[in-house]
Amino acid sequence: MKLRNSLLAGVIALAGIGTANAGVVEEVRAGVTAHNICVANCKNADKEDGPNVAGEIMFKSPDFLSWAFSPNPYVMASVNTAGETSFGGFGLEWQYEFGDGWAIEPGLGYVIHNGEVNNPYPNGTPEAAAFFEEHVLFGSEDLFRTSLSLSKYFSDDWGVQLMFEHLSHGQILGEGRNQGIDNLGVRVMYRFD
Repeated sequence: MKLRNSLLAGVIALAGIGTANAGVVEEVRAGVTAHNICVANCKNADKEDGPNVAGEIMFKSPDFLSWAFSPNPYVMASVNTAGETSFGGFGLEWQYEFGDGWAIEPGLGYVIHNGEVNNPYPNGTPEAAAFFEEHVLFGSEDLFRTSLSLSKYFSDDWGVQLMFEHLSHGQILGEGRNQGIDNLGVRVMYRFD
């Protein structure tokens, strides 16, 4: 797990450094999210504390993705300020502009995290019950990240964004164990155009 996290951090850093001067970075985003909130399924909400500080680098859409309505590739990282689940990964985001400076942005990606995967205590024990009440059990180190954002650009360069993200593996991995989390936050955006 530590090796995977180190490799992911290295990829994100190299992607940002190596491409910023090459003209392929379209936008950088930074903000804060409320972590592990109640949105639809609330039985796993509020088990973890602290907000997350999040950053993202969005790249220009390459020509070979035009068949998929030209999504923008991204790399991202989100660090929990209370030492709970942090994560990082990559994916694609589609940006649909409407109105005067407004955009809606659905996204789909892949992340790895440092949260709990399984309960370390035997089922039926008081220790297992206490651990379950205090931890989100993701069931897998590998998760999908779905997101939906509403953006408002105030100039050609600057904007703000309301962003929702859901982390889960949809019971595809982890032998069916899949609690997942929802985060909601605000980010500041800077375009390089």
